[in-house]
Amino acid sequence: MNKLQAGIVAAVALGIGIFVALTISPPSSNEPKYLSLYPQPRALPDFELLDNHQQVFSSSQLTEHWSLVFVGYTFCPDVCPTTLAELTSIYPQLKALPSEYPIQVVFLSVDPQRDTPERLNEYVNFFEPEFIGVSGEHKSLFPLVKAMGMMYSMSESTDNPNYLVDHSSSVVLVNPQAQVIGRFKAKFEPGKIALSDSQLILADMALITRQ
Repeated sequence: MNKLQAGIVAAVALGIGIFVALTISPPSSNEPKYLSLYPQPRALPDFELLDNHQQVFSSSQLTEHWSLVFVGYTFCPDVCPTTLAELTSIYPQLKALPSEYPIQVVFLSVDPQRDTPERLNEYVNFFEPEFIGVSGEHKSLFPLVKAMGMMYSMSESTDNPNYLVDHSSSVVLVNPQAQVIGRFKAKFEPGKIALSDSQLILADMALITRQ
């Protein structure tokens, strides 16, 4: 092989190396690692709910904030209180993150029959007084929850005072333009409550809020 041929081979090898590095290299350290991003930000439908202070809550309360939204209900026996406790544990650190927009936590109750504003206020205050509890009629809740990529359903008749509600257990992230951009999926492990890992949420939010 002469020098010209050797030079061509080296150049081709270098080009292939660069191509492979660019196409299969791991994500940049500035990109979130644990948030399951939706292909495109999702606009939310018009909605009007009532918060735990009996104030109207609409998409305008989601703008100019990063919002971590969790769907559940106050009579939930396991996932809801555990998830809110996890979010409470990282809330001081979330608030301390340098960000143009503050981070807020919204507990979206899909059990309006029992979760009155008074009940919601007592519930969220048990975890963190700055958390926002909201609920409303199902005609507003269903399309809103669906647009977030989540779900809920009554697992039995509401005539039973202790009825349960099936619901998603992930934590949704809404950007400062009131668009849903993804969710922190819950981990499912045998014998354990399905939860979104609060430390992974904190790690990604530190990156996301810098962008």
